[in-house]
Amino acid sequence: MDFELSEDQRAIAEMAGSLFSDHCTDERLRAFDTAGKPFMEDLWGKCVETGLHALALPEEAGGSSLGMTELMLVLEAQGRALGQVPLWRHQLAAAALARFGGEACAEVVAAVAESRMLLMLALDDPQRGGALTARSADGGWRLDGRADAVPLGADCCRGLIVAHFPDGPRLVLVDLRAAGITKTAGVFTHGEAVADLRFDGVAIGASAVLPEAALEWLELRAIAALAALQLGVSSEQIRRTVAYVSERQQFERAIATFQAVQMSMADAHIAVEALRSALRQLCYRLDAGLPARPEALATKYLACEAGHIVGHKAQHVHGGIGVDLTYPIHRYLYWSRALGITLGGAAANLARLGDWLATNDTLGWKYDLEEHQTL
Repeated sequence: MDFELSEDQRAIAEMAGSLFSDHCTDERLRAFDTAGKPFMEDLWGKCVETGLHALALPEEAGGSSLGMTELMLVLEAQGRALGQVPLWRHQLAAAALARFGGEACAEVVAAVAESRMLLMLALDDPQRGGALTARSADGGWRLDGRADAVPLGADCCRGLIVAHFPDGPRLVLVDLRAAGITKTAGVFTHGEAVADLRFDGVAIGASAVLPEAALEWLELRAIAALAALQLGVSSEQIRRTVAYVSERQQFERAIATFQAVQMSMADAHIAVEALRSALRQLCYRLDAGLPARPEALATKYLACEAGHIVGHKAQHVHGGIGVDLTYPIHRYLYWSRALGITLGGAAANLARLGDWLATNDTLGWKYDLEEHQTL
């Protein structure tokens, strides 16, 4: 079994790494902090120019037909650089429309692939109950309620949002310019533009509602995308911290020689490598069409745990300079906390994985090739 990346995958990773590192220097990130922009528009233009915005879209829809492994490599590079662009939401939402939306969504998918439209995605956690509900009306549906902290909710014209129907949660494609939608703009922990959306009898057609399978398909890939960002953020957080403690002197010694600091960095490294292994397995299973629910839950937990462990230990060994906003390390803590919130937190995800294990005998290791399902 070959665990190495292919030559093409390595090329994609190197290209993405160069692109993000060139456009996300500490100076540019500092400028973005005060620019009041919803995302880095110049960086997004480069993502479109290089085709990174449509990696996961089918070739017939104008994309590159690549898998989650390739997207994971790009998102890891984005996380390392803290690139504030809607890279994964934009294309995974469009990929779901291409796969499940049929002809009714073809125009939106084409517009996304050609970068004529920015598509927003908001995956509310079905376990929390429905804040946005749908009721039948005039051959279609009407949406009432709210969707909170929607990424780029005030800046996109179309969005894929979870609404709760009588038979359960579904993804719906919504025109965010429609009458009856009130937007309250805000900023998330790490500087991402968000908005609270309130719906008051917003009409949507039956063709705007995706089938039940679309939510499961998209949720698993969203977990992989968020975990890839966390992997990049935490990896760079460790790299910068190691560089700092190797230079910082105390008692005429580099603090990197202190056993407590070494142990802290070792714990952080172990957390990141555990996440890397789980994430790669998850992406492999998604690309191979294998069941991946428990692997996604495990990856979700490890991403939250790694973000907390690395963030805490990195800030601790930086001491007072870690809370100085003129020093860049705080941005990595903000990103890791924001990603952990979006993923739902370590404790909640560990409990959900425990619930799954309580009623299942395996984590998907046994596989029936004929039945194509986990035993």
